[in-house]
Formats: sequence, structure tokens, C-alpha cells
Amino acid sequence: MKFWYKLITYLFYPFAHLYLILRLFKKKESPKRYKEKLSKIKLERGEGFLIWFHVASVGEAMSILPLIENCINNEKINKILLTSITLSSGTILEKRYKENKKVIHQFLPLDIPIFTNKFLNHWKPNLSIFIDSEIWPNLISQIANKKIPLLLINARITEKSFKRWNLLLPFAKTIFQKFDLCIASNKETEGFLKILGAKNVKNFGNLKFSQNKKNPEYKLDFSFLNKIEKRKIWCAASTHETEENLCAATHIKIKKTYKEIFTIIIPRHIERAKKISEELSKLNLKVALYSNQSQIDNNTDILIVDSYGESLKFYNILKYVFVGKSLVKSLIKNSGQNPIEPARLGCKIFHGPNVSNFVEIYKYLKTLEVTKEINNAEELSLSLVEEFKNNKAKNEEIALKIQNYGQNIFNNVIMELKKYIDIYR
Repeated sequence: MKFWYKLITYLFYPFAHLYLILRLFKKKESPKRYKEKLSKIKLERGEGFLIWFHVASVGEAMSILPLIENCINNEKINKILLTSITLSSGTILEKRYKENKKVIHQFLPLDIPIFTNKFLNHWKPNLSIFIDSEIWPNLISQIANKKIPLLLINARITEKSFKRWNLLLPFAKTIFQKFDLCIASNKETEGFLKILGAKNVKNFGNLKFSQNKKNPEYKLDFSFLNKIEKRKIWCAASTHETEENLCAATHIKIKKTYKEIFTIIIPRHIERAKKISEELSKLNLKVALYSNQSQIDNNTDILIVDSYGESLKFYNILKYVFVGKSLVKSLIKNSGQNPIEPARLGCKIFHGPNVSNFVEIYKYLKTLEVTKEINNAEELSLSLVEEFKNNKAKNEEIALKIQNYGQNIFNNVIMELKKYIDIYR
């Protein structure tokens, strides 16, 4: 299988540029930076010890921010290379660290040996760290061949992805055994990694619990807050298709009791924002986009957040959050989104019955009594009306418990990371 995978990627090589051009037309690549995925590298490596973190998308990027900050403050580390795949993650990381000379962001090259070899020869990382479920066979094989230590941190393998890997078990073992250390995010992943051939597996819990609570970047503009300060507010986050209509139905039902209700929707894929706005407007609702705040007034029913990296700003001011991908029947085998972020900020979590991707996290949050399962708009609206009546403050005590839990996870991961930095520096 390894031979065939490598052969297919070689055969794809002549079409790689065209593939990225097509993605460019779909606005899925950066016009100025898409050639980085062909290993067209303009930046210099610099001297000294370079640690390399790779993430796929925004969620993974946000989960390792505390790790990156720790490495920035570590005098033993001279350079930090961050790579990602998605346009949104690149935009956020580049913006966040553009003033920091220690941190470099690049898009990961396509998993074609010619590109990955050129990438590794240029950057020569002293330590490579993959986050979550990023597995690129050619790249991983070359990292191992060059004897670069390789770690998989906050690893997450769903039952669905495990079944796919298990069908190719001999091939999977040739890949996963190349990791020097795998730190699983849950017990299920820990078991899967061992079956797939990982030789050194530890489990401390999900690193997303350790994200910083207080950050000046996570504050909304006063002008926006003034517009909504007297409203009853709730949020639907990481929503998928069909769930926005449920949110609208919930809003309409709540409005019978609270005329001042204000619903915030943060879709999982923000490129759908305009379409969602158009659909909900047909329901005789006044809908505004976050990018055009001048549209917002006392009569606005629903706000659609149409930019990445805004969620934490809203969670800071919210008490109640519905977490999406949990009421989409077509996604029942790959369901749920991570509820950690709003829970850490003291929000009560509402969710549908389909949360197979995050069962362990939901079990933990349930023990803290901060989650409630709902099945439809009727149940969600009744639950929110009840919460508005009780008018409880954010649950800071539970939020503190979660933060302490996250700090313990973070400390354990840092201890493991420190071992490899000390050995290979």
C-alpha cells in the first residue's frame, strides 16, 4: 500500500499546480501564498534550534496557542515554524504572529515527495510536532528517514477514521510506528493508536481544555456591545446545514416570551454566512452580518458571524450556547463539535443527541452539570426561556474547575515536550 500511495502522489505531481489554481478560483487558497504548497519558499530558516508545529485548521491552531507561547518564552528555542493547510488558519496565525520574529508561518506543501523533501531540506527542523489527526504518509516517512524526532500531540482518531485505517493495518503500522511519542486526547484514541502501531502512547486529556481564559484579543467592540447590552442573548456555534433553520425556529418561539431576544449564529463554515442570511430573512426575520455592524439595531433578530476566530469574543459575553453538528441526522456517524471553548468560559452548553466525535468530553462536562441534551427547536426554546427566567450568572466556579483541569493537562504535555527539547537541542 505504501508503494501505491507514493506512486499515486508522484503521478499527481504534474497536476499539482493546476489543482491549486482551481482551489484559488474557489477562494480556498491565498493568491499571494498558495505556491508555498509547492514548496516555493521565500523565507530564510535562520540559525539555531527550530521547533516545528503542524496544524490543519483553525481549531487545531487555537488549541496549541498556549504551547506556542511557552516555546516563545523558552530561550533554548531559536525559531518556531508553524504550518497549516486551510486558508483561515493561515490568515489567523500570520496575523497573530506577524510582529514576532521568532515565529514563522508557512502553508504545508502537498504530500508529494518532491515537495516535502524540499520543504524539510530547507527548514531542517530539530523537532517536529503534528497536532490532532494530521497524518501525511510521504512527509512522515521522510521525517523519519532524516532522523528528525516526530511527536503527535492531542491526537484524535474517531471510530470512523480508525475503521478506515484498520482496513489498511499493515500500511497504518508503517506510518504510526514512526512517531517517537503520541499523546492522545482521550482513552478511545489511546486504544486506537496502540492497535495502529504507535510505540509510545500517553494520554493526559484534551489540550483544548488548557487555552487561556483571559486575553485582551477576545473582547468585542464597545460600539457593538452597546447595541445589544439590553437584549436577551444566546448563541448557536459551529452550526451545519439545517441547524440554522432550527435556530431561527427557536428564536421565533422565544420571541413570544421575550421580544428583545437576540440570536447569534456562528456557522462552522463561514463561507455559508451570506446564504444563511438570505434563507433566514425569508422567515420574516431581520438578519445582519457581523462584518456589517451598521445593519444592527434594536429590531435585529439574528446576527450571522462571517469571519473566523471570533468565537471566544462572543463566549466571553454569553451564558448559553448551542453547539452544532449534533442535530444533523445525515452526519450521525461523524457528529458533534468540540464544546470545550464555551464551557471553559462559564457557558451552559446545549446540544443534540449526536456527539459521537466528542463522547468523552461531553461525559466529563455532564458530571459538572453544564450540558443539556435537546432534540428539537421546541425543547431548545423552552430550555432557554427557563434559563432567561432564572437569570443566573455565568458559572465561574465550574469554569475554574475546567481551567484547573486544563492546566494539569498542559503541564503534563509541557513536561514531555521539554524532554525532547533538552535531548535534541
